[in-house]
Amino acid sequence: MKPADVCIAVLVAVIWGLAFVASRIALNEFSPELMTTLRFAIAALPCLFVARPKVSWTVLASISFTLFLGQFLAQAFAIAYGVPVGLSSVIVQSQALFTIGFAALLFRERPGAWQTVGIGVATIGLLMICGTVGYDFSVGAFAVLMISPLSFAAGNLLLRRAPDVPMFDLFAWLCLVAAVPLLALTLVSNGPQPTWHALTHMSLTGLMCMIGLGGVSTSIAYWLWGRLLRDYPAAQVVPFALLVPFVGSAASSVVFGETFGPLRLAGMVTVVGGIAVMLLSKRPKTSEDSALEKQVLPKIA
Repeated sequence: MKPADVCIAVLVAVIWGLAFVASRIALNEFSPELMTTLRFAIAALPCLFVARPKVSWTVLASISFTLFLGQFLAQAFAIAYGVPVGLSSVIVQSQALFTIGFAALLFRERPGAWQTVGIGVATIGLLMICGTVGYDFSVGAFAVLMISPLSFAAGNLLLRRAPDVPMFDLFAWLCLVAAVPLLALTLVSNGPQPTWHALTHMSLTGLMCMIGLGGVSTSIAYWLWGRLLRDYPAAQVVPFALLVPFVGSAASSVVFGETFGPLRLAGMVTVVGGIAVMLLSKRPKTSEDSALEKQVLPKIA
């Protein structure tokens, strides 16, 4: 890769890692429903200028409700109810494990030997993390967070139903499809008056966080990542995504003073190590494998 493109790949990973911190700050003044709505409403603004991709509304909704709505609403609720930001950034990346597992179950795509090893290592890491649940956050909050990588994985596979369409256009419209039901959910769960009050009394910090989450982390970072995947083999680009949980954890330690006990830290490192083995494993790839590899990555943080 060209040095400039290496810098872009690192920049995208840093943006996605810092997005977890921005989410935690934004949740100080927005409900999880409203924060997620604003994120996708901002990211959907390009729909004013780009046409809807040539895929059915059913396909758009199925991808959007898993890859975006389910993933990020679960993240927001989990973080709002106490799951540490650094730990969240690691757990979300376990979507790679679930994507490969779902593909094996549903499409009989057998993982390679090293991918199987990676799945086993990441699973051990998740079990180690589970052993720390209940001390500083509830089991229920952790269960909600696990919806995020599961939805992420389902969305990755559903993306196969939208081949050969401009990815920037597709993701803009996916954001719009997610924003509409999220707005309805916000109005029902929070009430119109509290929602309006939160919007009209938004602080500058809240506004900057939402611009960062919607405009930078979702729209711009996606476009940059898509450009890299267009210009280089996925095997060269995807490993940079491994930086995301390290950036998220480091930033959370600096901003919020988040600390990790020995078991949790070991579990987080083990999960990331397992994901690294899965993404960096060398094996012959079919065309479908290459498509899947492009999808098994943290699309947004």
